[in-house]
Amino acid sequence: MLNSNSMNKLQTLKGFRDFLPKDALKRTWVKNKMISVAERWGYEPIETPTLEPYSLFKGKIGEDEKLFYKFTDNGDREVMLRYDQTVPTCRFVAANQNSLTFPFRRCQCQSVFRAENTQKGRYREFTQFDLDIFGVATTSADAEVIAENLDTYLAIGFKKPVVIFNNRDLMKDIPYSAIVAIDKLKKIGEQGVINNMVQKGINKSQASDYLKFVMDMKPDATVKTIISYLEKSGFGREYYRFEPTLARSFSYSQGPIWEIIIEDYETGSVGGGERYDGMMKRLTGLDIPATGIAFGFDRTVEAADQLNLIPEELTKTKALVTIFAPDLLENSIKVACDLRENKINTELYPNENAKLDKQLKYADKKGIPYVLIIGPEEVKESKVVLKNLKTKEQTKTTIENVISLVK
Repeated sequence: MLNSNSMNKLQTLKGFRDFLPKDALKRTWVKNKMISVAERWGYEPIETPTLEPYSLFKGKIGEDEKLFYKFTDNGDREVMLRYDQTVPTCRFVAANQNSLTFPFRRCQCQSVFRAENTQKGRYREFTQFDLDIFGVATTSADAEVIAENLDTYLAIGFKKPVVIFNNRDLMKDIPYSAIVAIDKLKKIGEQGVINNMVQKGINKSQASDYLKFVMDMKPDATVKTIISYLEKSGFGREYYRFEPTLARSFSYSQGPIWEIIIEDYETGSVGGGERYDGMMKRLTGLDIPATGIAFGFDRTVEAADQLNLIPEELTKTKALVTIFAPDLLENSIKVACDLRENKINTELYPNENAKLDKQLKYADKKGIPYVLIIGPEEVKESKVVLKNLKTKEQTKTTIENVISLVK
């Protein structure tokens, strides 16, 4: 029995998590769905380091810099954990531009780190799944990413994914501090937004004018281009809407901005994107247009699980080969190898001294559908006993029949 001191040592840090196999399998299922759609649209995977120079992010994010995990390393360098994947990808594209083919479509699924005030659904390490297009300045690139986003959520099984979008260029005459306040409209209401602007030194009358101006904005040519692209891609009006008060508070957001919401999931948006040509220029000095989205991977998994979209049976192991007795270990090893050679995920029970009943209980608890038993009689007859743990039926047959049945 562990005492309280030992238990404290075994706990994760606040805002960080362990994932049990059943949860990790759900995450893998969703990730594979997202990767499959991204590849179908031509996006290529990349990876960037967990640790980046602090100077890379400094002054690039906006008010949220207070959430940076930054420190001085053993070489007295100012470094930080990756806050998002957009900024590092700008560095990546600039550093590897001669090895990439433009337009360059990238997808990336890695952890990001933010010193958040932890609460339900908000952690200090979480996963983002990003998609971007580099090298295209026209709105068709933004529209393509948005269309791919909808395709992704439909592929996962969501019935009501909706993209809400706006054009930050419509707010070009509004100061950034006001945009940050307006972005909180749904959380704090109109009066809260005005009060927030006043706290930042904006005159109350001017604050009211800013909010009214944004609420009265109408779709411009950019927004209409996105709508046309979505319609031509097969996404009707139930999948999108223009949202003039959507502001996206990142300082680098420009041009088309959007968020993905699931209408039958109430925890907020599951992804947000924007065009960020200006940040690419400021960060790297290169005129490489860029647009893309960061999916909230954890929220997506939570929503898919909550709406029962993830299959119940995700156990990767299809068969357990038992060991009848220590002197028959060699026979069990051979059968396990035969199954694996035929692309069947197979476990061999790792203890030749364990009783058969214990091995069967192990398979049942793990949700492994098939168990193979090779006793002395089976060895003589060159057969195995195949037991279906769901139906409780078992049959003595050849390994060739087992392979056919399990596949």
